[in-house]
Amino acid sequence: MALKLLYLFVLIACILTGVNVATFAQEDCERGEENAKGECSFVNDETNNSPHRDFSSDADFQLQKEDAGPSHSVWTAENHAVDSLRKKWDRYFGLINQALVTYIPCGVSPSDAATCFADVIDADLKPYQNSVGITAEMMRRALPRGILYQVRGHRLYRQMDCLFPARCAGVEHFLLGLVSDLPEMELVVNVRDNPQVSAHEAAPFPVFSFSKNADYQDILYPAWTFWTGGPAIVSYPRGLGRWDLMRERIDAAAEKVPWEEKLPIGFFRGSRTSAERDPLVLLSRTRPDLLDVKYTKNQAWRSLKDSLGEEPAAEVSLENHCQYKYLFNFRGVAASFRLKHLFLCESVVFNVDSDWIEFFYPGLKPWVHYIPVRTDLSDVEELLEFAKDNDALARQIASRGKEFIFRHLRMEHVEAYWRKLLQEYGTLQRFPIEKRDSLLEIRA
Repeated sequence: MALKLLYLFVLIACILTGVNVATFAQEDCERGEENAKGECSFVNDETNNSPHRDFSSDADFQLQKEDAGPSHSVWTAENHAVDSLRKKWDRYFGLINQALVTYIPCGVSPSDAATCFADVIDADLKPYQNSVGITAEMMRRALPRGILYQVRGHRLYRQMDCLFPARCAGVEHFLLGLVSDLPEMELVVNVRDNPQVSAHEAAPFPVFSFSKNADYQDILYPAWTFWTGGPAIVSYPRGLGRWDLMRERIDAAAEKVPWEEKLPIGFFRGSRTSAERDPLVLLSRTRPDLLDVKYTKNQAWRSLKDSLGEEPAAEVSLENHCQYKYLFNFRGVAASFRLKHLFLCESVVFNVDSDWIEFFYPGLKPWVHYIPVRTDLSDVEELLEFAKDNDALARQIASRGKEFIFRHLRMEHVEAYWRKLLQEYGTLQRFPIEKRDSLLEIRA
């Protein structure tokens, strides 16, 4: 009884002083001890629909008071070194705790795409959810910003010319699958990299774009790369494309490299589409023990200046990224197409801060699914050292990241998002959809 009272006193003291309770459970697991359920796992399962999960109440995270014995004492001499290490990383433990306490997971069925990403649709359509709605004048202003599509009589029509045919084909794959369920409508789809409607536009007009940041108010749609196109490199000469097939390929590659066999260094391969990547490339040259980061060629490469004075590195397939524990993601010209693929390796994604998003990004939460990195990369070394010193916690983040993408970004979720987006968009149009002679019918 005295021991139980002592344990409760220590637990209360931990809560009052902000000491991370989860790390005690982690230490027990690392010593081979189990919780009350006979488990040593403290992965935050996406299927757990509890709206709030605090380490102090989650059975997978807390020390079981009834089972607490001498081996669970946290203030013994043998733990001084561990306690010192805990204090070193206390700020990051707190960030993880807070992120998990406030995180609300969503369901896994296709209809639950609304649960995961409904806020994105609501926010994007909000400028038009009023008595005015979407007018013919708004559409006239939108026309020069993208490709015009019409849905009439459950058939799909498009303007004659498409700037990027492969991108239009990727969009049309999804539209053709939905056209029988859609009301009559017109929509302008931007297939360029950059969004089109400024956030400062007092009278916005509806343009669909795959990516944007806070400076724009375009309507987000799932990128064409879920079906076709995307960056064409040696490994993928026709682009990434076919998300459903890439999921299977990367998942199979990940299965071949268990966590314990992954190389514990940060990894990145990509072209110099943004100078934000430069500090990581340069740091890798002085800290090869910590990082393997190099620039590759792209169509814009002209000289060694474009790879910071060194010969460009060979490309590395996304499947081979799974050999590394820590994978870095940067924005490119807009949001990065690679992000969703990196999670499938079940490695920790180090996502460099950027407000560029695709439609599914808001469902991913820092410290729950990935480790956030400052844009200036000033915290990279510390974050990598934190991940190395806390391997079990890093593994949890990696597992949650993969689980989210694997459960909530299947092809049927992408289709469900398109359906919900267009059905709601269609109800906002306030003008008759009339035949335009310049359009051609798109068929499967």
